[in-house]
Amino acid sequence: MAQAAHAAQGNVFDANSSQIQVEHDKKRRQFVIRLNGSHDRAVLLYEYVGKKTVDLQHTEVPDAYRGRGIAKHLAKAAMDFVVEEDLKAHLTCWYIQKYVKENPQPQYFEHIYQ
Repeated sequence: MAQAAHAAQGNVFDANSSQIQVEHDKKRRQFVIRLNGSHDRAVLLYEYVGKKTVDLQHTEVPDAYRGRGIAKHLAKAAMDFVVEEDLKAHLTCWYIQKYVKENPQPQYFEHIYQ
């Protein structure tokens, strides 16, 4: 029974779907994806450490949703924000470091503190 419920839940959320919407909460300095309605959330937290410098600190996806590529959407949104706002970024979060390595965009590298 538990497997059937989990399988049904799996159909509710598809990480490759174009329905994934990343919200940028500038006040709380986080990127958010609401999962399964609004009960579960995946988040990427950042902090301003200078006028034009951000520290991409932490990415968190609930256990039940891990391994589905959700964090990739958060990482892309965060890096696109850094580029669009012409900021410099410290990549404290190991996942963001991994994402940038796996998606080597020249515009990203121009905005990362090495």
